[in-house]
Parts: sequence; structure tokens; C-alpha cells
Amino acid sequence: MKTITKIVLSNFKRFKHFEFDADPKLNILIGDNEAGKSSVLTALDIILSGSRSKVETLGLETLFNINVIKDFLNGTKKIEDLPTLFVEVYLSTQNDPVLNGKYNSTATICDGLRLECAPIEEYTKEISEVLAGDQPNFPFEYYSIKFVTFSGESYSGYRKFLKHLLIDSSQISNEYATREYTKSIYAAHATVLDRNKHENEYRMSKSQFRDKALAEMNDELDEYKFSVRTSAKSNLETDLIITEDDIPIENKGKGRQCFIKTEFALRKNNSEHQLDTLLLEEPENHLSHTNMKKLIQRISESENKQLFIATHNSLICTRLGLLHAIILNSGTEKSIYLKSLPPDTAKFFMKAPDNNILEFVLSKKVILVEGDAEFILLDALYKNYSADSLLEKEGVHVISVGGTSFKRYLDLAMLLDIKTAVLRDNDKNYLVNCVDNYTDYTSNNIKVFSDSDDARYTFEVCLYQDNKAVCDDLFLPGRRSIKPQEYMLGNKAEAAFELLDKKGTVLVAPKYIQDAIKWIKE
Repeated sequence: MKTITKIVLSNFKRFKHFEFDADPKLNILIGDNEAGKSSVLTALDIILSGSRSKVETLGLETLFNINVIKDFLNGTKKIEDLPTLFVEVYLSTQNDPVLNGKYNSTATICDGLRLECAPIEEYTKEISEVLAGDQPNFPFEYYSIKFVTFSGESYSGYRKFLKHLLIDSSQISNEYATREYTKSIYAAHATVLDRNKHENEYRMSKSQFRDKALAEMNDELDEYKFSVRTSAKSNLETDLIITEDDIPIENKGKGRQCFIKTEFALRKNNSEHQLDTLLLEEPENHLSHTNMKKLIQRISESENKQLFIATHNSLICTRLGLLHAIILNSGTEKSIYLKSLPPDTAKFFMKAPDNNILEFVLSKKVILVEGDAEFILLDALYKNYSADSLLEKEGVHVISVGGTSFKRYLDLAMLLDIKTAVLRDNDKNYLVNCVDNYTDYTSNNIKVFSDSDDARYTFEVCLYQDNKAVCDDLFLPGRRSIKPQEYMLGNKAEAAFELLDKKGTVLVAPKYIQDAIKWIKE
């Protein structure tokens, strides 16, 4: 099986330099907006296709890192300092002398492909004139676009070393994208002999239609007659469509189109021309929760294909396995692998329902709380304590995880260096539950906060004792058999909602929560 082992990007889109080692089966790219997930898939699509026209259609000005261009134009603007752009894909050994060599950025002998965009030496005079102008002007038009193997041999789209397909669910209704998808799938299922035979028969059937079906009508015409297109723009591959139950898939809903296209591409194909690499851009788009789970199952069963998936979806990340995830962050060009997680933690997130894994890994500051009541009230407590500051405005995310899950998230926090405050109950034994229990998670970016008084064993008790007058005023009237604190303990979420709605602006945060807020803000 042909696979990609490493990807290197230089001055490509948001990356000045970026690289990561690829898993031979599954690679899940997760990150916030503008983190570069789509950029990686675009780079792979371009270099595997060997298509100069794709680069020209996208435009070098959109592919070059904008900060590199700005730095050059704000500098001395010397020709010898003009930046170059390159993308490298390192391949598993294929025993192909055309691919093997050291024409790469590491100068090591291995198999691979390289896209290089550099200034053309023959145009030195013209480039100098552009750079000498009064207005900032970068000479994109005088750059070459080269596709070469690591042996230094040029290649193009007519010679593909890996068969690949990009499925972008955001373009699911785009006519051109649909046509290109169909052509790629057809090429993966038909041999060269099959395709030549089909093209010949299709062309002959057009001729027969012209000579028979249109003959009677054309016989009555003189100078002008009807015919059918036979040009390259109207051939078998442009006219092919994919159907389900005899209905063209483009007539299906967007969700069904997404599912069919991805599932069809994932099918095992014994043809020598089967797909080697599948690139999926946000496959969750337009899918219901049920269809998403079905698609995840199809992806997990996929064979003989290397997958690269860019996603914002927690379900995809966790169900397919966090050990295959690569974190991309808009604040850094360094990739982080979740395969360093303890296996039991990775397995936990695969099985745990309704986890907030993606929200957590994309955050810089997080407060983990134990239950619904803390989650409901923390925003108001934070605002009251910190002079109307807002959690969202200060980039602090609050996640309710349940007491037994704290350590799982802290495994992630240690790996990703996320500043994490844990708010938990002491459950009547502060030293054991809140100190000794977390000795393995000592870190400058991790801290556990809880009331040190064992008598104040849970959030509701602390909140009541520190806001007794407020709680008595709200919960005491009309109740004879149950005290306010007992009501709050027995109806945690309901009591929290009522407090937020009627007394949210006057609530005082318990001391341990105040300490946590102060620490997370530092």
C-alpha cells in the first residue's frame, strides 16, 4: 500500500514552516478556525494532483504566506532575498527510481514529491523593475511552478504516483466539484482498457443517435442541421453521474450527498487503480447525528486507503480515536500529537458520551466543574467577583465533566499545556480527594480548587452558607418541611437556575471559587 509518511510546508498559506509525520491509516486534523486544517488538505491535493492549473486557478498570491510577503516588501527588497514556497510529501518506499533521491529540504535519500514555486532567473531584469516601483508590489507573475520527484524528475497530472480524492462537504452542491468527484471515482474503478472501451462506445452511441434519431428531422433541413457535441468538453467523463436507486445523487439532499460521496469513496476496490489517499474536509457538514455515527462506522472500517480528515466535530475525533489526532492551533505552527496520551484516557474519550474534547483541546484557559449547578452559575459568579468581566471575553471556557473524568482532561491539559483550574467538591475528605488524588498532576498550568473544610463538602453547601440570606429569601417562603439547603441539595440544577434568574447579580462566590477565578485570570 502506498502511503504518505511525512508532510512539509514552507511559506504555504498560514504556515512559514510546518511539518508532521503521517499515520499510514488515519490522520485527524483538528483545530480552531484559521488553524490551517484546510491548508494542509489543499497542499496535499495540489501536490498529489501535479496540477499546475490548480495552482494558477487558486493564485500564487493566495498560496504564499502573507506575512512572509509583507516582511519582504517592508525590507530591502533584494532579489536574492525573494522567498520561495514549497510543499513536500515523503512517501513509503515504492522501489521506484523515479521517486527516490535527495532533492528535498532535508537532503536525505528517500521517496517523495515536491512542489516548488521560486523566482525565474531569466526574468531578473523584469523582477528588478517591479521591486523598484514606488508602490509595494510582489512579482508573483515571474515565479515558476514546478512539480518534481525527490530524484529531480518533473511530473504532471498525467502521471500520478498516488491516486487521491478530495471531498469538501462545503462544496457539496458545486457542479464542478461534483463532476470532478465523479471523474475521480470512475478512474478509481475503471482500468485504462475499460476507460478506452467506454469512451469509444459512448462516442459511437452519440454518432448513432445523430445518424438515426435526428436523421428524419435533419432531412427536412437545408443548410443548418442538428447534431450532438463530440468535443473533449462533452465526453463520457463529463457526462457521467452517480445514482442511488436510479436517482442522481445531485438531486438528493445535501446531507445524503455528503454521505453517499464519502461512503462511495471509502468502498474497498480491488482494481489496480483504487484510491490510495482520501482527503475529507469537514465530513460532518449537513449530516444528522444518526448519519454521522453511520459515517464514522464506515470510516473506521475503511481498508487500503490512507485518510486525512479535517474536522471540528468532537464525535469524529473521539470515536475514530484520539491517538490519530493532530492538533493545529492558530497561535503556533507546531503540530501536537495526541498519540502521546495514556491509552486508557484515549479509550475513555472514545467511549464517553457527550464529552467536550474538541472544546477543551482548542482552549487556552479552562475551568473544569463537577456538575450542572456549577456550570449554570459560574458565569454569574465570575462576573460578580471580577468587576463585570466575562468568561468568554477573557477566553476562559467552562466545561462540566463530572468528578470521575477530571483526570482524563488533565492528561490532555498536561500534554497540550492548557491552563486548567479544577473546581471540585471535597466529599468530606479534602486531603485525600483534593490533594493526594492529584499529586501526579502537579504543574504550573494545572491547579485543583476545593473548600478545605470537610464540613463544606459540596458546592451547594458552600454556596448556601456564603449566601444564606439570599437563599433563605428565595427558597424558604412556602416551605415548612424542607430547609433551603436541603432543597438546594435535592434539586441542584433547578435551584441553580432559579438563583441565576432571580438573584444572579448578588451572589457571592465561595472562597475556593474566588481563588480559582483569580488564578485563571493571571
